[in-house]
Order: sequence, then C-alpha cells, then structure tokens
Amino acid sequence: MTAPPPPDAPKAEWRRWARGVRATLNPHPSSLITPHLLPFLHAHGARRVLAYRALPGEPDVGGLAHEFELLTTRARFRPQPHLTLHPWETATEMSRFGALQPPADAARVPLASVDAVLLPALAFDSSGVRLGYGGGFYDRLLADFTGLTVGVIPQALVVPALPAEEHDRRVGFLTTEAGVGATAARTVTRM
Repeated sequence: MTAPPPPDAPKAEWRRWARGVRATLNPHPSSLITPHLLPFLHAHGARRVLAYRALPGEPDVGGLAHEFELLTTRARFRPQPHLTLHPWETATEMSRFGALQPPADAARVPLASVDAVLLPALAFDSSGVRLGYGGGFYDRLLADFTGLTVGVIPQALVVPALPAEEHDRRVGFLTTEAGVGATAARTVTRM
C-alpha cells in the first residue's frame, strides 16, 4: 500500500490515492464494518437514519433497514446541486454515479426529522474531515444539521490529516472494522 500524500496535497491527488487503496481492500467490507453500527445507533436512540446506497468499494449499510427507518438520497442538479431525502425502499433507478436512487417524484422527507446520518467517503481523517467525490453535496446538506453524523469507512482509509476547506462538514464518529470511535471534531463542535 502506498503512503498517503501530504495533508496539503490537492484533493485530486488524495482521491487518486484513496481509489488505489480501495482497490486493494476486501471487496465486501460491509460484513466487517456495519455490525458495529447497530448497537451504536441503538445506544444513541436513533430511529430515522439517513444512509447511502453504496457505490462499488463502499461498505453497504442496507442491512440496517430491518432495525431502523432508513432514508436515502437523490442528487439534484437544478437550480443548484443538492440532495433530497426519500424512503430507502423508493431507490429503484440507477443514478449517474452508479448507485440506486429514488425517482424524481418520490416522496420527500425533511432532514429535520433525521436522528443520524451515515456518510460514505473515499477517506476520512481523525478529526472527521471527509474526502468525498468532489460535488459538495453532503457539505451543503449538513451545513445546519445538529444530529449524529457517522462516517463509514475501512480503517485503511482513515488518515491523520486531509486537506480541509472552511465549508467542509466534519463527522462526529467513524465506523471501521475496528468499531466506532469519536473523532477529534466531536470535542470541538457537535455535528
């Protein structure tokens, strides 16, 4: 496995590194990572959870649907890029990104009704900074969210520091195959 770039490297360089590392990992990390989420979310009283439909290489959190009311997102591009929230089971069409998404007319659910958000990423750092795919969708969605935020990622993709910008939203917890742990962001600001 190659060493990660320096923290001040461009995000494009970090994305190339993370995709390279991801390609060497267990192709089905879900069975090692998501079992830690069930007791954690229950302990925090979560009932309605915004999850994600996994892209190849991402841990699949869909197995939590029998324990929680899962929601998922649809990416919208007009008038500006943003995510809308919908019931999990409405995700029946393929998105341009390669994951299932709800159709454009699916019933919407307000973010204010969500107890916890599970976030995928190419990488996270120990302070909760998320390296996404570059669209800023989750940063815009979570700008004012004060509930529980949990990054879901293989341990090999957790690094000491990632490049961060002022608009980047940090997660409060990370879940890996080693378990769930608080990030340094949790001691600075509650998300």
